[in-house]
Amino acid sequence: MSLAQTAGHLLLILLLIEARKTPGNAHSLCLDLTVKSQSRPGQLWCQVQGSVDTKPFLWYDSASNKVKPLGFLGKEVNDTKAWTEISQTLVEAGRELRMVLPVIKLDKNEMKGPPTLQVKLCCQREAEQCSGASLHFSLDGQTALLLDTMSITWTVIDPGATGIKEEWENNQELAEYFRTISTGDCSYWLREFLKHWEKMQLPEPTEPLIMAPDISQSASIRLVSCIILLIITQLVLIASSS
Repeated sequence: MSLAQTAGHLLLILLLIEARKTPGNAHSLCLDLTVKSQSRPGQLWCQVQGSVDTKPFLWYDSASNKVKPLGFLGKEVNDTKAWTEISQTLVEAGRELRMVLPVIKLDKNEMKGPPTLQVKLCCQREAEQCSGASLHFSLDGQTALLLDTMSITWTVIDPGATGIKEEWENNQELAEYFRTISTGDCSYWLREFLKHWEKMQLPEPTEPLIMAPDISQSASIRLVSCIILLIITQLVLIASSS
């Protein structure tokens, strides 16, 4: 791995941390889609988990073709208009990704079979407006690309996966479809779900809020330690090869 790739990985890690942070009145909605390009009839080819402020509230899989509520928030909002809309969109988005996956040009030397595409669609709201939106692309569990859908800025992590970027740039209809979902629909759904979410925060004495900073701080410490170890490892490799 080159120094540039290492820097790219570290940049993505920091961006992912920022996307998941919800300080003050900021909140986030993320949809994690996993799509397989090939599957036998009746086999699972798409699954989605939705989270508000990193807490799962929704699950969809192509085998059952049903969107299921998770946790208290899921049960609270599963009869709302926003729930109906997000359910329909998830089915459509999964199909769009499955159709485009076979035509994406990838580095075949690194592929051990039909690829699995993971797309993390996230949006953030702060001060009653959309403050961020992004798409994170991974192939077979390996982070490949990051797209800021508000500024249309790409961060390439894996050069072998630039075919995804090329397809997004060439297929304007596909790009506009997911840009609209991430910057528009996602923000609207988040706003509607927050009306229920914020009401539910007070009557949950079993999860005291005072514990949240400690958990977050411990996770941050572990993450920083891993980053430092990664940097040291790369410096040693670079020094030994020079």
